[in-house]
Amino acid sequence: MKPHSPKPQPGRRPAPHPDREALPTASHFATCPRGLEELLVAELKAAGAQVVRQLPAGVLFTADAAAEMRANLTSRTATRILRKVGYTRYRKEEHIYRAALDLPWPDWFDVTKTIAVKVGAQNAPLKSLNFITLKIKDAICDRFREETRARPSVDTEAPDVPVYAFFTPDAVTFYLDTSGEPLFKRGFKREASAASIKENLAAGLLLLSGWEPGTPLLDPMCGAGTILLEAADMALNRAPGRSRRFAFEHYRDFDAALWKRLKDEACAKEKPLTHLPIFGADRDRWVLDKARNNLAAAGYADAIELKVSDVLDLKAPAAAGTIVTNPPYGERIGEAEDLAEWYPLLGDWLKQNFAGWEAWIISGDPLLPKAIGLKASRRIPLFNGQIETRFLQYKLIAGSMKAKRTDQAN
Repeated sequence: MKPHSPKPQPGRRPAPHPDREALPTASHFATCPRGLEELLVAELKAAGAQVVRQLPAGVLFTADAAAEMRANLTSRTATRILRKVGYTRYRKEEHIYRAALDLPWPDWFDVTKTIAVKVGAQNAPLKSLNFITLKIKDAICDRFREETRARPSVDTEAPDVPVYAFFTPDAVTFYLDTSGEPLFKRGFKREASAASIKENLAAGLLLLSGWEPGTPLLDPMCGAGTILLEAADMALNRAPGRSRRFAFEHYRDFDAALWKRLKDEACAKEKPLTHLPIFGADRDRWVLDKARNNLAAAGYADAIELKVSDVLDLKAPAAAGTIVTNPPYGERIGEAEDLAEWYPLLGDWLKQNFAGWEAWIISGDPLLPKAIGLKASRRIPLFNGQIETRFLQYKLIAGSMKAKRTDQAN
């Protein structure tokens, strides 16, 4: 597969040629929440990319134009798809300005496009990331001024062209962000709740749980409905990026005909909209109204059943199924003392009402899940933003529950 790497046009200053042994072989880097890397690998391969290496919170890969677009359109777990446009070693900060200036930015986008530069670093000997960010922005603008006598404008809120630079102790890699807004912003969600998780983490929870689309799914503390929305998309095989725009549409090499074909192909794979065995509940009527608004915006107003209810009052909507939920481990119900009293009630509720089901619970507190009173079959480490969490599986086997109740009665 031919890498999708922009090439300078004749007559323009060539990009610097770094040491071939130091040059990473991947043409792209996809980021994701930590713990979802293996899922992202599978998605990138399905999009037609060649995976080079799995890293914490991301995957290095090589892709042509079609695979780059398809990854943006179809990945449920990625946060950004970054296209590598430069790599060089550096010893001093002034080398960084020169490296950025040497890159043929006008070959990749027009001067009328707005830009923003963001910088990340790992063990890099840089005095100020803000200063380096400014120098890279200056280099891009200076390169445009050299060639076009004009400079692009900066828009830090919603740039047409987001530029990323990532520093290690002795090297910097430059990327064009092909996604634009983070991919977890699907393009239709209207409202969020205070305890909302990002859409790509919600999708990751569903994929990790092994839930099979078409079988019953319950989120008894659904908040604004993020898990329900992701489940509905999966059940109907809808591309998560179908309702949004992407930064790659602003680049010179954008192939509009190819993009239309890829979107049409994804649309053709969708299943007809129907009522789904997906159920959500929340005790807060105001929060549940947010879920209703979000489901309606995605076209799922009549496809998913919502109910105002305290979690402990809910009964199983089917004989068997899967619970995937993000229960409170912060301010939503109360302080730690209240939660410590509530979690045992949650465990009793599961045991009494959901024999034959499988429950998956994400928690950012290492102690609270122990109060549930059930033994977790699996504990998957994940990150919800900067919060280290565990995704816990509880198998609520009908036979063992009945036997346990019989033994207690005797």
